[in-house]
This record gives sequence, C-alpha cells and structure tokens, in this order.
Amino acid sequence: MFQTILFYLFAIVLILAALRVITEKNAVHAVLYLVLCFFNSAVLWMLIEVEFLAITLVLVYVGAVMVLFLFVVMMLEVNLAATKEGYAKYLPVALLVAGVIVVELGLVLVGGKFSEMTLANAPAITADGVGNTQFLGEQMYTNYLYPFELAAVILLIAMVAAITLTHRRRPNSKYIDPAVQISRQPEGRVVMHDIKPSDFSVPEVKDVEEAASTNEKDS
Repeated sequence: MFQTILFYLFAIVLILAALRVITEKNAVHAVLYLVLCFFNSAVLWMLIEVEFLAITLVLVYVGAVMVLFLFVVMMLEVNLAATKEGYAKYLPVALLVAGVIVVELGLVLVGGKFSEMTLANAPAITADGVGNTQFLGEQMYTNYLYPFELAAVILLIAMVAAITLTHRRRPNSKYIDPAVQISRQPEGRVVMHDIKPSDFSVPEVKDVEEAASTNEKDS
C-alpha cells in the first residue's frame, strides 16, 4: 500500500514536470524541470527494485548530460522570439504525432501485456539467483554486444560532429600561434632603454591650464 502511494505521488510529479518542460518559456527553467523528471523516474525505478538503472539515470543524465545541456543553453543565449516564429505552422503536425503516440500507448496498455505486472510481484532476482545488475551486464556484453558497440560508435560520431560544428573561426576572436611564440628569441622579447632624467620636462602650470581650456572648448 505504501509503495503504491509513493508510485502515484512520484508519477504525478513526473507528469507535471514533463508538462512544464514543454510549456515553460524560459529554456533554462525547462532544463531544470527535465532534471526533476529524471529524478522522479529514478525513484520509480527504485520502487521496482531496478537500482542499477536508477543510479545510472541520476549519475549519467542528471550529473553529466543535463549539466551539459544547462551549460549550453546558458552559453548560447537562445533567442526565444526567434524560436516561436512559425509555431502555428507546425502545430497540426505536432498534434498528429502526439495523437499517434497516445493511440500506441493505449493499445499497449489495453492489450493486457502489463496487466499482471504490479509493484509487489516485480522480481529483482532472476530465476538463476542473479541480481538484476549482473544480469543486465551479462545480457549487454553477450547477447547485445554488437548493438551496444554500435551505439558507442554512433555516440562517438555525434561527439566528433558536435566538436567540428562548434570549432569554427570567429572574425572577432584573437588567436595565439604557438609556433610564433616558440620561435621568438630572448633578445627580441625584452628591449632595454637607457632613459636619463634630463629627457623628461615638467610642464608648467600655464601650459596645463591652456591645454585644459582647449579640451573644454573642443568638448
């Protein structure tokens, strides 16, 4: 009974946070609501005793990916006015996709595939007495090794593409050529001048007043 109450409590918070992600006007606030979604999803996974996935969700998505998202959103300073342009034009397509997703979810839920699955009878230990963490690792590196490696390669390509897209030369930025710095000789870095006190002349008060009046007239 207590687990059921916790499930509905965190599920309601998860749904509300997900709605705020897509309705929030501030991009930074939307990312923070997405972090809240991940935390509530991790709690729901903990309730069904899938602790490995829950900890992975918190450490990887909340601790790394979402922090990166938040940093990028704050750094890019997204123009909200420009992002809202043409919103009504894509609204029918968005409603159509949302309707298809709702119908698919309804068919899965009504089909009875998950009718016998409850929080009480969701096993955390397999039939062989292996924990879900060990079982997940064995399945990932045996039966699903090639899809796992393929996903890793795709993520690597995406990372290289992101670095390539952002690594562009900006005209107003100042760059330092290390080769030029290394090729400099010690005698060309510091120049010594022998300045004698007689080379300096202290301006008279009259000259200072004339210069000040001339500046006032020019201004």
